[in-house]
Amino acid sequence: MTARPAGDEQGRPTAGTTAPLVTVEGVRKVYKSGPKEVVALRDVSFEAYPGELIAIRGRSGSGKTTLLNQIGGLDRPDAGRVVVAGHVVTELPETGLLELRRDVIGFVFQSFGLIPVLSAAENVGVPMRLSRTPAAERDERVRMLLSLVGLDKHVNQRPYELSGGQQQRVAIARALANRPKLLIADEPTGQLDSQTGRQIMQLLRALVRSEGVTALVATHDPALMTLADRVLQLHDGTLATADPLPAPA
Repeated sequence: MTARPAGDEQGRPTAGTTAPLVTVEGVRKVYKSGPKEVVALRDVSFEAYPGELIAIRGRSGSGKTTLLNQIGGLDRPDAGRVVVAGHVVTELPETGLLELRRDVIGFVFQSFGLIPVLSAAENVGVPMRLSRTPAAERDERVRMLLSLVGLDKHVNQRPYELSGGQQQRVAIARALANRPKLLIADEPTGQLDSQTGRQIMQLLRALVRSEGVTALVATHDPALMTLADRVLQLHDGTLATADPLPAPA
């Protein structure tokens, strides 16, 4: 297993001594549609390292969401193995998966998934309420995270009072609430215009650096590829390429 250190002068991973945070080994997923079988993932293997932002690229139906679901413990593969932060995701019972998703992995979805009746601050605080974080600590982290994503003046606004880009920023802050080691983002810019989408990707890249997390971001937008440390290309469920580090944007 290849190891890498924290990063180079730009903060990007380079060859060295850091162990991978995520290891995917020979993952295969098949869905049945009547008498037919659809192979969503075909023996996919790769590693992701601490402080790395990896873009997973592919057309609709290429297997991006399916792959993220296996890594995040939202679904189980038919074959293969997934390890996240030392946890063998593919062997965890449901209680273990719930703890993993609460304490180790943060999720950001295309649809934002905010609770409409709650303010921005209250939405960000939900994961910490579930983990029973003390109120004073929770309130302080909510303030810090909303400031970090540039929404310190919108703490009391509800989702319908915010733009799409602002709602996604709240969703990102919420995903970081419990200090996850891994951030999984499935088409986080899919409902946003190109300029706002690029701002969200730039924010994710900055947060990977400042919060020290690893991020896996599924996207079909080639304009966003240069903001990633690496690009994984999925084609019909097969990992076609693992691109080298691009030049910084």
